[in-house]
Amino acid sequence: MGYWKVPCVFLLCLFISFCLPCQLLADEVDKNLTAQLFIDASERSSRPIPQTLFGIFFEEINHAGAGGLWAELVSNRGFEAGGANIPSNIDPWSIIGDESSIIVSTDRSSCFERNKVALKMEVLCNSEGTHICPSGGVGIYNPGFWGMNIEQGKSYKIVFYVRSTGEIDISVSFTSSDGLQTLSSTNIKASASDVSNWTKMEVLLEAKETNRNSRLQLTTSKNGVVWFDQVSAMPLDTYKGHGFRNELVEMLADIKPRFIRFPGGCFVEGEWLRNAFRWKASVGPWEERPGHFGDVWMYWTDDGLGYFEFLQLAEDLGALPIWVFNNGISHNDQVDTSSVLPFVQEALDGIEFARGDASSTWGAVRAAMGHPDPFDLKYVAIGNEDCGKKNYRGNYLKFYDAIKRAYPDIKIITNCDGSSRPLDHPTDLYDFHVYTSANNLFSMSHQFDRTTRQGPKAFVSEYAVTGKDAGTGSLLAALAEAAFLIGLEKNSDVVHMASYAPLFVNSNDRRWNPDAIVFNSFQAYGTPSYWVQRFFTESSGAILLNATLQKDSSNSLVASAITWKNSEAGQTYIRIKVVNFGSNSVNLQISVDGLDPNSVKLSGSTKTTLTSANLMDENSFKEPKKVAPIQTLLEDAHKEMSVLLLPHSFTSFDLLKESASLRITEDDSSLVSSI
Repeated sequence: MGYWKVPCVFLLCLFISFCLPCQLLADEVDKNLTAQLFIDASERSSRPIPQTLFGIFFEEINHAGAGGLWAELVSNRGFEAGGANIPSNIDPWSIIGDESSIIVSTDRSSCFERNKVALKMEVLCNSEGTHICPSGGVGIYNPGFWGMNIEQGKSYKIVFYVRSTGEIDISVSFTSSDGLQTLSSTNIKASASDVSNWTKMEVLLEAKETNRNSRLQLTTSKNGVVWFDQVSAMPLDTYKGHGFRNELVEMLADIKPRFIRFPGGCFVEGEWLRNAFRWKASVGPWEERPGHFGDVWMYWTDDGLGYFEFLQLAEDLGALPIWVFNNGISHNDQVDTSSVLPFVQEALDGIEFARGDASSTWGAVRAAMGHPDPFDLKYVAIGNEDCGKKNYRGNYLKFYDAIKRAYPDIKIITNCDGSSRPLDHPTDLYDFHVYTSANNLFSMSHQFDRTTRQGPKAFVSEYAVTGKDAGTGSLLAALAEAAFLIGLEKNSDVVHMASYAPLFVNSNDRRWNPDAIVFNSFQAYGTPSYWVQRFFTESSGAILLNATLQKDSSNSLVASAITWKNSEAGQTYIRIKVVNFGSNSVNLQISVDGLDPNSVKLSGSTKTTLTSANLMDENSFKEPKKVAPIQTLLEDAHKEMSVLLLPHSFTSFDLLKESASLRITEDDSSLVSSI
């Protein structure tokens, strides 16, 4: 055995001395991967992308609407969240004063037939006499949805209904969360005869200070019995004056969505049909809407954000509305096909509400709400994720036949996936949902490559990376989603629509991770997944170019190319998008063919990159743009150019096509920005 010891050491040293340089060389090669991207910009190999390709999907989840997109500040404004039976829970309303001064209860004395619960306040103290009220009076307050954001100089419209057995002197105030700081206040006085019946009161409060965690108070120092109902506080400054929170809608507008799918999702189905969203209960005067408990995501909504408001939001965004309605099926119960006709009629009535003439039954309701002209409803989805349910096919056919008879132009979307096998029922589009890991979604960039080009088209209405890869919104998740969207763009002859899910999350009520936009009462930021969608803002209605990757052993690249027009500037661009999902940089040689060399040149071009130091990096309120696109000028852009793709990055190149006489100058520094 001693004989072999020296030879073994020698051979080991020889092996190391030979292999180590080889390994170092291999590592060096890996760090300098190369690839070529060939783009044919000629008309003969291009095709138009559907005008509707990329949009948004809104579901009432994570308090996305109630306490979010809908600007109403009061939570449980009608005191109905505790249920129809009395006594009931008035949460989050709380009492100011102790039991010796005030007794608060609920009864069913409201003047609104569909929401009968009202709050009764018995004031036992007074401003004078033997039982004097505490300083500031007694009453009730509402903290809103985890604190009201009240801003100095802004005005807020307060509306409530009141009745009393005597005269009233009520202070209406915005205060700090502990009630010690008064931001704005006014008094409402009325004689007993003026408030012996339910009376609507309206006041405007202008905030003298800012407090991000405020509350609304209704207090008095006058004894007697007072009833309140339907208490609302809305900022006057909302998106286009339609009640939507400005900065949240502006973030949606920046995506340039071509459609909005609403209002769900599982929110449409309900765990049980008795708690499913019903459109008829969400229209008409807000005071008369009963609200409902969403038993999937487990919270109450007053339905101030109702069917009408969703249609209005779509119009405000210049997006097509896609209405998802219940087809008689929830998570736990379903209507037999033989009994589903009332649900069919409800859907037909809903379409009439959106599209009917102002003289029609439901069109007249819409007109009375301030919109005499019809909304542009062209798409409806029959149910959500119900394909495997026993009664879905039978119910679906009842809806399909009735809608096509009444509205033959409406496009109908089935819940059943038709991407891998033919469907056994007629439809215009089929729904496709995917929530998976980053690696899986990246590989799904080819999901629709082999899908038949005949028959109905795909609507990828819900997609996202979820689980440990996603965290609460990681770069890793965003890169995989970017690759998936590039695949959808390249397959847009069969994929006509796509939207991320979920859209919003209130940071105080995370029911689902991740989400595109995170907010609280006064802040908002986009996750990396949101920023990925900003790369595709010009894709809908653009021209898809033939783009072919030739790469070495690496399979980490996915790329596409489009031609799009900036109509405001009168300019045309070629946009090249490339995801590098790998851990190495890639030298990419780009070749653009099919351009007329005599009259067109490429100049004034930009490069936009989304990346970060760590794959699991996320944005936050403290660092809202830690992972956000950075745009720079692309120097020496030509039809033939070499670019470096950073590891774990998403990069787009906008190549400006312009007349040879045009030049980019040093003054064009405005092109350099963070999008």
